[in-house]
Amino acid sequence: MYLTIENMVARFLSFFIPIKAKVFSSKINDTLEVSWNNGKLVLDTPHTNYSYGNLQKILRKGLQTIGFHQIKKMQSVLVLGLGAGSVIHTLRRDIGFGKKITSVELDPTVLDIAKKYFKLDEFENHEIILGDAFEFALKNTRHYDLILVDIFQDAEMPGFLFESYFVHHLQKMMRTNSYLLFNTITLVSEHTDRNTAYLKLFDSSEYYVRRLSKIQNHNEIIIIRKL
Repeated sequence: MYLTIENMVARFLSFFIPIKAKVFSSKINDTLEVSWNNGKLVLDTPHTNYSYGNLQKILRKGLQTIGFHQIKKMQSVLVLGLGAGSVIHTLRRDIGFGKKITSVELDPTVLDIAKKYFKLDEFENHEIILGDAFEFALKNTRHYDLILVDIFQDAEMPGFLFESYFVHHLQKMMRTNSYLLFNTITLVSEHTDRNTAYLKLFDSSEYYVRRLSKIQNHNEIIIIRKL
C-alpha cells in the first residue's frame, strides 16, 4: 500500500488508537475492515482479528513450537484459510522457508484485499487456490510436511473442521514426521470439550499431539505430528 500523507498520519495515530483505513462488504465474511494498528495494517472482522495483528502472533507461536529450524528444512506447506497472508509473511520473512506453499481461501474479497493492501503477490512459489477447504481436502491427492488450518467466519469456526470425515482426509495428506497446526478459539468450556473430542480422532500410536492453550486469551493451538 502506497503511503500518502493521509496514510502516514493514520499510521502515526494508530500507535494511540486503531484507525480504520477501509471497510469492505463480503458475501462470506459480511464486513471486513482494513485498519492501522500500532503502525501496521491489519485485517479485521467485526469481532476478531483476521490477518496480521494478534492472529499473526498466534500462528507464529505455533510455528515456533514446531521449530523454525525444522520448518525451514521442509519441502511443502499447505495453508487452509489464507486470509490476508500473514502466515505466509511469517514463513517467508521470519523463518526463511523458500519451498512450495499452497494456500486455499474461500473469500475472493479477502484475496483482493490481501493483494492490494498486504502485498500478497510479492511472495514467490506460492499457489493460491480460491475455493472451499473441505472440497479441496476431499479431492487432493498430494502430501505435505506441514498443514496449517486457520478457518474462521468472523469469530465462528465451521463445524466440518471437527468432523471425522474431514480429519480423515487431512490425515491422508500427512506423511511420516509431518505436522498439522490447527488454530482454534475456546471462548466457553464447550469449545475446550470439542477440542478434546477432536484429539481423540488421532490414534496415539500414530500421532503425537500437543495443545497450546490461552494464547492471546481465547485461542488454543493444536499441534499434531504423524509418527
